[in-house]
Amino acid sequence: MRWWEIRKRDADLQRELDSDLELEMEEQRERGLSPEEARLAALRAFGNPTLIREQSHLAWGLEWLESFLKDVAYGMRSLLRSPALTAVAVLSLGLGIGANTAIFSFLDAILLRNLPVQQPSQLVLLGTGAWSGISDSWAITELHSYPFYRDLQKDNTVFSDTAAVLSMTNPVFGTVDHRDHTEPMKVQLVSGTYFPTLGVCPLMGRLFTDEDDNTEGNHPVAVVSYAWWAGSLFRDPQVLNRKLKLGDTTFDIVGVAPQEFFGTTVGQQPDIWVPMSMIASVPPNWGSYTDKRSESLYVFGRLKPGVSLDQATSNINLVFHQIWLSYRNEHVTQQDLADLQKTQIPLTPMEKGLSGLRREYSQPLKVLISLTGIVLLIACANIANLLLARSTVRVREFAVRQALGAKRSRLIRQLLTESLLLAAAGGALGIVFAGLADRILLHMISGGPDTVPLDVSIHTNVLLFTIAVSVFTALLFGTLPALRATRLELTESLKDGRNANSGSPKTPLANGLIITQVAFSLVLLVGAVLFVHSLINLNEVDTGFNRENTLVINLDPSSIGYKDFEPRLNTLYQQIEQRVAAIHGITSASFAMITFNQGAWTNSVIIPGIDPSLSHNIIQNVVGNDYFKAMQIPLIAGRSFGPQDTSTSQKVTIISESFAKKFFPNTNPIGHHFAIGADQDISQYDMEIIGIAKDVKSQGLKEGRIASDYLPYVQRPRYLHNLVVRYTGDSTMVSSAVQTAIRSIDRTLPITGVSSLDEQVTGSITQQRTVAQLSTFFGLLAVFLSCIGIYGLMSYMVSRRTNEIGIRMALGAERSNVSWLIMREIMLLVAIGVVIGVPVTLAGSRLVTNMLFGIQGADTITLIASVAALLLVGLISGYLPARRASQVDPMIALRYE
Repeated sequence: MRWWEIRKRDADLQRELDSDLELEMEEQRERGLSPEEARLAALRAFGNPTLIREQSHLAWGLEWLESFLKDVAYGMRSLLRSPALTAVAVLSLGLGIGANTAIFSFLDAILLRNLPVQQPSQLVLLGTGAWSGISDSWAITELHSYPFYRDLQKDNTVFSDTAAVLSMTNPVFGTVDHRDHTEPMKVQLVSGTYFPTLGVCPLMGRLFTDEDDNTEGNHPVAVVSYAWWAGSLFRDPQVLNRKLKLGDTTFDIVGVAPQEFFGTTVGQQPDIWVPMSMIASVPPNWGSYTDKRSESLYVFGRLKPGVSLDQATSNINLVFHQIWLSYRNEHVTQQDLADLQKTQIPLTPMEKGLSGLRREYSQPLKVLISLTGIVLLIACANIANLLLARSTVRVREFAVRQALGAKRSRLIRQLLTESLLLAAAGGALGIVFAGLADRILLHMISGGPDTVPLDVSIHTNVLLFTIAVSVFTALLFGTLPALRATRLELTESLKDGRNANSGSPKTPLANGLIITQVAFSLVLLVGAVLFVHSLINLNEVDTGFNRENTLVINLDPSSIGYKDFEPRLNTLYQQIEQRVAAIHGITSASFAMITFNQGAWTNSVIIPGIDPSLSHNIIQNVVGNDYFKAMQIPLIAGRSFGPQDTSTSQKVTIISESFAKKFFPNTNPIGHHFAIGADQDISQYDMEIIGIAKDVKSQGLKEGRIASDYLPYVQRPRYLHNLVVRYTGDSTMVSSAVQTAIRSIDRTLPITGVSSLDEQVTGSITQQRTVAQLSTFFGLLAVFLSCIGIYGLMSYMVSRRTNEIGIRMALGAERSNVSWLIMREIMLLVAIGVVIGVPVTLAGSRLVTNMLFGIQGADTITLIASVAALLLVGLISGYLPARRASQVDPMIALRYE
């Protein structure tokens, strides 16, 4: 029966009762009775209306509801009589539940939530999704070429549909219709079967079909995302009549994707989708539509009904080998063929989509949800102790109710209802906290001004999680106090108003809860110190370059028609370098393909005298002449690039210290030559080594020593997106002056970003910093809750032992002895908690060892410092109760009870 139906039926019953009573009163008045006498007579004849109503409710099966509502009302009044305790309990629960809800929101969004497509469980990815970029290696299993996707689509027997998507999103500057300015857009290149394979339906217009992707360069159409349509096009209902210009090509907008669809990569939401057939028309104009060796695509398929993952793996591997054997040509070596025989391509379920965030934050989120769970347990232990203490003043109330006939189960239900009220209030407050914390967390993991497009709002899963946690906590902290408070000796309780055996907080249960809090707090405190120590170690890593006073200006020449590898790029770079270097306060400026944490470009090299059949991959960077000066990378030997290094002169390179040690041990490499290229018969460049530079970190602070070299861009023209500027003075003024200088050369050249080198380094450890900050917050929160728990328990214990303390002092006990009596009990509880917590902490720290840098999980100094901190907190928490006990007046204390 629904609630409003119950209310309607109850109202009808009340009206019927009132009507019958009025009729009876009318009959009595007609017999000559006064109105008051008639009312009393009618009540005697009619019976108790309240009892009749309750009997009716019982007949309807609503007695439990009425009883529950009474319990709720009584519980609210009872909680409001102790506002301080209620406030502390609700705040503790709010923080605990809020922290769990916030972390679970991210866990749900990154690890648990399925793609918003039809039957996502049927989607499988070729490979693991761990790679992104472009490769020209032989038959790798993670990235695939467009011809391979087409051949697989034709030859496999296990997929009902097959699709491909570029492993990178192209950040370009484009123009909408005839607007006079360009704007940033994130463009995703996908196969024509992308949307049909996913089973996505358009919000407006149409999505791509295979016909949009069957002829290279012949389908300038685009589908826009709902967010971009709503934000950049202001929900224009005529969007299907609008056009986009990307590079030199104008695209027709043919459809709008549904609101819930964000693509297939969690944390990357493209603005625009374009068919793969137009890949050469989308900056940076990669032309790999027909190149079998250009592997840059994720390929996935939808399993046919009844096909298992094992069956699909067998079939796809067979087809994979057949396709690559058909790609053999004169450049394929015997080693390539031998490697292919051993290669097995894994299939990965793709129902939750692809995600770099998942790889990066999978373990940290699991650790953080464990930490927040411990915080919640500490909060529950805290509240349980407070409820235990509170129950001692309600002993007489419970005794009276039991003497009047109330069953023990009825009292337990009443107390659990109060616990549920506390948990409900804490859960509501927790949702508010979680909403705030989610925004803060999203900003923290973004590591920059642009927020990661991740939906962490309170979804149904998160709401159910919060409700489950709230009920769990109510049962956890409410059950034991309820059972203990209702176990009474009626005679003693009614006589004394209290029960020394059940109501006193000085019980093993209360002490056990304090010990548990201390043990858990030690775990969190040690974890926080370990993560902070690890972060400090990362910040102190020698990068090999000077990260101070250096700006990195990002440019995108591809968006205004510059083509990769064309010489006029060099002219543009040289003009900008010269104009910027002439600005007051700038000491050097140089273009570079990669600065720090921007991925890597690797290439094979052939070193004379070293077995050419072995693969020697090195990291390469293409830079300007003043790059080493701008980055302040020391040259150990030789010279830097200079005007004598031209496009027609001998190709030159500067190698890293590790390159020299690896390939030229005990030899001065200056003047030696090596070749770039995997095939010794088709080596592309003969490079002369002219210098040796100190090793630098290029991909991350945890990177080891890696062989690398630098090439001058005048000899390798290509897209260079980074202008490195070393300056003195104010960075804001320098940045403004540099942008003005760039626009004076070409006002249409998009400046896509301005940051400092220090920000790039700091941004590379966003995950470690986020974990350290959150673990520190949770550690301090746990200690704070434990502190409140110890203080509250000891304060109450002192108040209950006033009579005992007065007797001791009347018999001659010194005030210092009384203080020590209290402090000794506190420190004993803390010490026992520490003893229990140490082995638990050591076991837990081993689980996070691989997340640490430069420190072991079982770090003795960290453990000792944390134990000392907890003992200090115990002393501080117990000082005020002990001081209050020592100031008890014996005469007042003896009259206390």
